[in-house]
Amino acid sequence: MPYPAPHELALAARAMADEYPGRARLRQVGQSRGGRPLWVLSVAGRGGDEVLVVAGAHANEPVGGATVLELARRVCGTRADGTGWHFLLCADPDGAELHRAPRPHSLLDYHRHFYRPPGPEQPEWAPSWLPPDLLPPETAALTGLIDELRPVLQVSLHGTDLGGSWVQLTRDLPGLAEPFGKSAADLRIPVETGASDAAGWASPGPGIFVMPEAGAGAGHAEDTRLSTWCHRDTTTAIVEVPMWASLLVDDPAPHPDPPGALRALAGRLTGEAARVAELREGVGAADPDGAALLRAVDWTLLLIPQVTAGWTGPGAAPVTPPAGTTAALASLDAFGRRLTLRAAAMLLRVARAQGHPSAQGLDRLVTGWCEEFSSRFRARRLPLATQVEHQCRVVLAARRCLQTGQA
Repeated sequence: MPYPAPHELALAARAMADEYPGRARLRQVGQSRGGRPLWVLSVAGRGGDEVLVVAGAHANEPVGGATVLELARRVCGTRADGTGWHFLLCADPDGAELHRAPRPHSLLDYHRHFYRPPGPEQPEWAPSWLPPDLLPPETAALTGLIDELRPVLQVSLHGTDLGGSWVQLTRDLPGLAEPFGKSAADLRIPVETGASDAAGWASPGPGIFVMPEAGAGAGHAEDTRLSTWCHRDTTTAIVEVPMWASLLVDDPAPHPDPPGALRALAGRLTGEAARVAELREGVGAADPDGAALLRAVDWTLLLIPQVTAGWTGPGAAPVTPPAGTTAALASLDAFGRRLTLRAAAMLLRVARAQGHPSAQGLDRLVTGWCEEFSSRFRARRLPLATQVEHQCRVVLAARRCLQTGQA
């Protein structure tokens, strides 16, 4: 079962709208910088609340597209209640076309075709970096949709390469931890109890994190409260599921030496970044795709010193539970590894296309780092159908929890 491309999502959604003409409707709500359409599939309720589900906000996280199609099928196949459902099929179709790994059988296969744009070019994160008059059209389409629908719940579907599942919330949804945990257990998906993206956030249950009034997770310079997750102060759930699972991120045991581990992680990350930066010298862009890849490489390399300073610098927070657990340190380990691996993988794509002398060294680097990453975390491939089922369950549970809280 491959991850669907943006045009495949649109074709499937069109077929669904034709199959359920009284309930489902497909419409274009904007277009990308590259001129690709942004499609929304809506399933009508009966004049009640609206729910918006966003897929494809990160180019390298394609699971959301498959999930929105499955969710739409389930909603269409049940009796209409008061909820109107709206599915943004892919928030960044340009990025999705540049990252194409429809059937990745290994981390190396996945990274051979890797692309993730820099923060200011990501639809959800752009408002955290740019003034309103410079926002990309994908962001404008998303915020315009939120303004139009005023959803009681927004769900953003994400997928990590290796690790576990977790949920970030802009405000607590009491009761969500139980169905989330049950789904993960049923489907044998580890729960990422110390997710690096939510370092320092309140956690009302394993794998559930509630956003603070301001700030972000480890390694993020942006303020999450400026992202589209918080547009119009809607309740938003960000649902992460892994492509490859690892039990290391689900280990609540205290780590024997968190400060020492962080120093080691920071040292390794700094050294790896220096190797990528050295190979970056002399590699230029020959076409728009190459330019996009190099912008992402350079942005990632600039981000890394901020990450290491957050881990070990003078302003670094003390490492105490839950940040000092084995799971939390494993999550940070994975976060650091993927930064340099992604930068090297995107640089390799450009170097190989140009026949640049650095391509051979980059190929060895990417291959070796993928093997080390997979071995260190004892990676287990998670079928796409399992990823989709888990996200569907969590989305529907989040809706039920919100309804219960409103009653």
